[in-house]
Amino acid sequence: MKRHLLFIACALPLVATGAYAADTPDSSFYKHIAEANLAEINDATLAQQSATDPQLKDFAAMMIKDHTEANSKLAALAGTKNLTLPSSASVGEMATHEKLKLESGQTFDKAYIRGQISAHRAAIRALRKEMASGKDQDAKDFAKSVLPTVQGHLKAIDKIATADGVSTK
Repeated sequence: MKRHLLFIACALPLVATGAYAADTPDSSFYKHIAEANLAEINDATLAQQSATDPQLKDFAAMMIKDHTEANSKLAALAGTKNLTLPSSASVGEMATHEKLKLESGQTFDKAYIRGQISAHRAAIRALRKEMASGKDQDAKDFAKSVLPTVQGHLKAIDKIATADGVSTK
């Protein structure tokens, strides 16, 4: 889904969440990771209610747990840098969530699976980019610490996609 292109492109301004108290070299990384985590939690909450595949419901529970933990760690780290993180997903991510809410049954399952594959691929690219070229060592360390979890999420959703006959391309 295109929502996570925003995650990488950093094109949207911070909306209705206030400005950053400080501007670090990697403040956009903090912002976009926080927005992506919130989007994952929102979509996973919806998946727990709407998915028909029990494996997807289990996956969604894992998303809520892991992304809540990651956002808590990110918020603590951001606090040490006087950064105020967004309290909601990006406008694009919220629009994608609203579209997902309109789906049901297997159509929902397939849309959620495709979105998760896209989101986790984009997150892996963003984390690797931060690790390779970030200026803030704490942000680089955070990216390194969460990368294995995100890779595990991608592996898990790829497995569900294969079992449900959803193309992962």
